[in-house]
Amino acid sequence: MARSCHVVAIPYPGRGHVNPMMVLSRQLIACGIHVTFVVTEEWLGLINSAHPPHPPELNFMTIPNCIPSEHGRGKDHMGFIKAVYTKMAEPVEKLFDRLEPVPEAIIADTYLPWAVELANRKGIPICSLFTMSAAFFSVLLHFKRIPPPENPHLPVREKDELVEKYIPSVRSIKLSDVDTMYVASLELALQAASTARKAQCMLFTSFYELESCVIDSLRKDLNYPVYPIVPSVPHMLPPKAESRDHLTWLDTQPKNSVLYISLGSFLSVSQSQFEEIAMGIHASKVKFFWVARENLSLVQEYCGDSGLVVPWCDQLNVLRHPSVGGFLTHCGFNSTLETLFTGVPVLALPIFWDQVSNGRLLAYEWKIGFNLRDKRRKGGILSREDIKIVVEKLMDLENTETNEIRERALNWGRTACIAVQEGGSSFVSIRNFIGDFIN
Repeated sequence: MARSCHVVAIPYPGRGHVNPMMVLSRQLIACGIHVTFVVTEEWLGLINSAHPPHPPELNFMTIPNCIPSEHGRGKDHMGFIKAVYTKMAEPVEKLFDRLEPVPEAIIADTYLPWAVELANRKGIPICSLFTMSAAFFSVLLHFKRIPPPENPHLPVREKDELVEKYIPSVRSIKLSDVDTMYVASLELALQAASTARKAQCMLFTSFYELESCVIDSLRKDLNYPVYPIVPSVPHMLPPKAESRDHLTWLDTQPKNSVLYISLGSFLSVSQSQFEEIAMGIHASKVKFFWVARENLSLVQEYCGDSGLVVPWCDQLNVLRHPSVGGFLTHCGFNSTLETLFTGVPVLALPIFWDQVSNGRLLAYEWKIGFNLRDKRRKGGILSREDIKIVVEKLMDLENTETNEIRERALNWGRTACIAVQEGGSSFVSIRNFIGDFIN
C-alpha cells in the first residue's frame, strides 16, 4: 500500500477515547497508511507526555482549546459534553480547509456527530469508531424500543426484565441497568448513535467472539460494513516505563494473591462509598495494589500496610503480573478489555453510563466475576461487610465457584489473544477495513 494514502483521525477528547484511536492509528501506520491525528492543543501535550514516541508518519494537527480543560472537567460534565458537540466543529472544519493532501477517509469517534456531517459535506468517506461495547451501542441505537420507567401510558415493566425482550441481540443487560442512562447527556448520545447511520462504515473496539450476536445484528441494522477490531488493548505497543518499586513489590507476592484496584480516571465514587470500600478491603486482609490518584494518604490510613498504594501505573503491565488474582474495576470498556485479555477475574463496581452494562456483561454474560452493584443496600451504598465477603470469595483459591470463574477468565484471555494474532478475527477485520474502506 502506498505511503501517500492519507487518513484523518478525530478522537473524542477523553482518555478512554483518545487511547483507542491512538492505538488504531499505530495499526494503520504499520499497514503503510499516513495518519493525521486531530486534537486540541491541551490534548497534544497530554499525548506527548503519556505515550511512547509516536511514529514519524503520525502527523498531529491541533485546534485551539475551545472546550473546558481535561483537568477538573468532572465539575461540569454536561457543560463539557455540550462544548464538544457545539464548539469543536468549526475549528476542525477550518483545519480541513488547509489540509494537504485531502484525506482519502476520516475516522471519527461516534460521539462527534458533527464529524459525520462535515465529512458528508466535503464528500470524504467517514468511518465511525465506537469505543464502548457493541451491546451498549445497540441499546443507544434502539433506545426507543425500550419502555421508559414509570410511564402511566405503558404497561408496568419489571426492573429485572431483560433488555433482550426489546432488543433481541442484547443479552444479560437488565432494564434497571438502562434506567441509569436517564441523565442529562442521554439525548446527545442518542443523537450521536442516530447520526452514525449516515457514516459509511463502523469500527468497534471489541472482538467478534466477545459480542458475535450483537455484531451480526448491527450489520443488518446499519446496512453497511461493521468491523470489530479491538484496538483498545495496546498489544502492539512497547511497555511504558514505570517505577520498578511497583513491579518489585508484586514480584514478592504469591501467585494470584493480589487484588488490583482501580476505579478509573473520571467520575469517582462518593466519599462515603470510598470509605466503605477501603474498610471492606482492610477487613478482608487480602493483599492489594490500589491506584488511588488523589486519595493515596486516605487509602493508606484506612487500609494500613496490607498493600501498595500508587498514584498511577501501567495497568496492562500490572494485570499481566502473575501475582494479580483479581481486579476491582469501575468497568470502563478499556479496563474491561484489558481484564479479558489478561484473563483476570473481576469485582465489578460500575459508576456511570456504559460501565453499568459492562458490569452486567462481565458477571452474567461472560461470567468472569461478581457484580457488586447487585449488592447495594438502602441509599445505593455497598457496605464494608458485603465488600469484605465478596473480596474474600474472589481471592479464595480453594473456592469451587471462584475457580470456575478463574478458568473462564483464562479462556477469554486465550480467545482474545487469538483474535488479534495473524489470522484471528480482529486481525482479519482490520485488514478487511483497510482494503474495503481506505485502499
